[in-house]
Amino acid sequence: MKASLNWLKDYVEIPMGIDELVHLLTMAGLEVEGVSSVGEGFNKIVVAEIDSIQKHPNADRLSLVQLRTLDKRFSIVCGATNIREGQRVPLALPGARLPNGMEIKRSKIRGEISEGMLCSEIELGLGQDASGIMILDSNAPLGANLAEALGLKDTILDINITPNRPDCLCILGIAREIAALTQQKVKYPVSSLPSEGGEIYRRTSVTLEDPDLCPRYVVRMIEGVRIGPSPFWIKDRLEKVGIRSINNVVDVTNYVMMEYGQPLHAFDFERLEERRIVVRRAKAGEEFVTLDGVKRVLDEEMLMICDGVKPVAIAGVMGGLNSEIQEDTKVILLESAYFHPTNNRRTSKKLGLETEAAYRFGRGIDYGGCLKVANRAAQLIQELAGGRVIEGALDVYPKPIPNRLIELNPERVRSFLGMEIPNERIRIFLENLELQVDQTEENRWRVLTPSFRRDLEREIDLIEEVARLEGYEKIPSTLPKGPPSVREKKKSTFVEKKIYETLILHGYHEIISYSFTSPSTLNGIGLPPEDPRRNMVRILNPLSEETSVMRTSLIPGLLETARYNLYRKNLNLKIFELRKVYFPKQGRPLPEEVTYLAGLAMGMDRDPHWAFLQRSIDFYDVKGLLETLFGVLGIEDVQFIPTEEIPYLHPGRASMIIVGRDSIGVLGEVHPRVLAHFEIPTRAYLFEIPFEKLVVHAKEERKFNPLPKYPAIYRDLSIVVDEQLEVERIREAIWSLQEPFIHEIHLFDVYRGAPIPAGKKGLSYRIRYQAPDRTLTDEEVNHSIGKVISHLREVLKAELRQ
Repeated sequence: MKASLNWLKDYVEIPMGIDELVHLLTMAGLEVEGVSSVGEGFNKIVVAEIDSIQKHPNADRLSLVQLRTLDKRFSIVCGATNIREGQRVPLALPGARLPNGMEIKRSKIRGEISEGMLCSEIELGLGQDASGIMILDSNAPLGANLAEALGLKDTILDINITPNRPDCLCILGIAREIAALTQQKVKYPVSSLPSEGGEIYRRTSVTLEDPDLCPRYVVRMIEGVRIGPSPFWIKDRLEKVGIRSINNVVDVTNYVMMEYGQPLHAFDFERLEERRIVVRRAKAGEEFVTLDGVKRVLDEEMLMICDGVKPVAIAGVMGGLNSEIQEDTKVILLESAYFHPTNNRRTSKKLGLETEAAYRFGRGIDYGGCLKVANRAAQLIQELAGGRVIEGALDVYPKPIPNRLIELNPERVRSFLGMEIPNERIRIFLENLELQVDQTEENRWRVLTPSFRRDLEREIDLIEEVARLEGYEKIPSTLPKGPPSVREKKKSTFVEKKIYETLILHGYHEIISYSFTSPSTLNGIGLPPEDPRRNMVRILNPLSEETSVMRTSLIPGLLETARYNLYRKNLNLKIFELRKVYFPKQGRPLPEEVTYLAGLAMGMDRDPHWAFLQRSIDFYDVKGLLETLFGVLGIEDVQFIPTEEIPYLHPGRASMIIVGRDSIGVLGEVHPRVLAHFEIPTRAYLFEIPFEKLVVHAKEERKFNPLPKYPAIYRDLSIVVDEQLEVERIREAIWSLQEPFIHEIHLFDVYRGAPIPAGKKGLSYRIRYQAPDRTLTDEEVNHSIGKVISHLREVLKAELRQ
């Protein structure tokens, strides 16, 4: 919201410098994001009055103009034809530099001395009119600097208005805040138009078919208007707050909107069929051409302003081409209404129309000010465009909205803020905000809120208002009273902490990818059409197709990140993400949110170093990471079962992760087809696990086992097995014997090549034997190892390596 300091001064005195004002507003909740000065650069351009105009003796199209200021006279050669004696005009004296860079000098034109130059709007940078000299108001002070005479020197405040304060989306709203903060009363504009009278009832009518979406609709009519350019003062003020001038009638509606925060709309009354207004919902598929020339398709949730036959405006969003103000418009029908904020905002979003009016209606305007604002605008139109305001106003308001009555206990104000504020000071604060305070009962005040403050709903809202005006910085800092609460630590918090600790310790970096994605991302990882992850939650109003759905997998984000890093020569990657994915929930508007842990590794296992050899990351690096994580979380009985069913993982190089009988995730090498799609030229390895599965199987408790008193005995076992036999099968076979003294089975070597036959591999295990109550004998251990060898030979066709 841009606010002109000069405009604000019309309604409230500002008894401080700009820096202090900025601090005051910001501390009260209206953050001033920027301050800029305008109207500089008019040195040696003054207000002068034309005494006489004579024909130039040596040129048919030039005139000799005699002008005066308070104490000097000037002679100017001028070619403009719109000047008359007695007019006051801007005179650029020698030495002046115009905004377009032109420097004014004393010169001789066709033999006559010209002591300066009379300027047009476009030459002064104050408008687009180049047809003649800019004619000033007859009251402009003679000899005064043009910037001062026209109020061009100004300061513009760029204020961030929070969504709960739509009352501040106007100059008067900000003036009310300044008045409340400086103990003043706002000087509201005065309208002398009476609202009573019956003539308008004979000329038109208003029918509200949906009073829920349009609780109030006010109409005033002005006939005999002349459409033309607006005077400089109104164009200047609109341009300073970011609105371009169109014509005198439309400019008035925009001016009053910026003044009061109430959007208005002016119809060409003679273009309304049956000369009446009907407010109704649109029909499904109904088409309408808005002022921007775009044909828009409507639905039955949208509210339309219609005449007796057709739509003429989208309520609170934009008018139509079929009723806009044109150069030959003579009769104006002026609309001032209150539309349901939520419906208006929804309509604006659906149509992609973000107008100044929609912005204000969508946040809620002052429903109590519709008639007052209509009167103000009608009077200004009469002053600027001529004509006559038709007697009376149509104010269709079937169910008046009551102002809120809130009970306030001043003791609670002091208790909440932790500071002593006298009752009288609290009352003054509230009344300065134009709230009515009934203090009939000492500790039970009744506070009536004005119609422009719909954000005030409860007692705590009034307490916040007192805090704002007293000053947040004055609230003392205190420690909370009472013993600290003991909150039970969630198991999920423990698991999350351990995940981060473990992965970061192993050199992994966390990434955060977008939750919004494109439907085509799942094509890249080869998911079949029937995969449930294909059923994605669509965004109602996406910025683009690339961000039109909610993700159902973290895998595409990891691969996109990998590609991004490869393009920037970051070749060795270990990344992970612990975030949510989203699935549609039947019969509910909000999706089901499921947290996943996913990671990717590729490149070399370490950066180059003189003391260590590099090697490529492989499947077992990632598998080892997960085994460490499961160990940290206390998850036991974990198996990695080969699978060929994961479409984005390489067949024969992928595993399902099984805990007991529960499948908790996947791990494997990325499929070459997927790597090609993401333009990744090297092998990469992925894992993906639902976070909730880790929480279910994790164990927070740890049991301490006493250190063994008796020494362990180790036996190395080297066997030859089929190449396709998984290592895990051998460990399972040994454990299945349930030998009481076997405590650890560790694979320490894998060998292929002579003398081992082709299609076979050699595996070497170290088995630890230990008893808690004695030292084992060689006979006991040898007997056990013999049983192990016989079992492996029988079950897995394993042979001892020679």
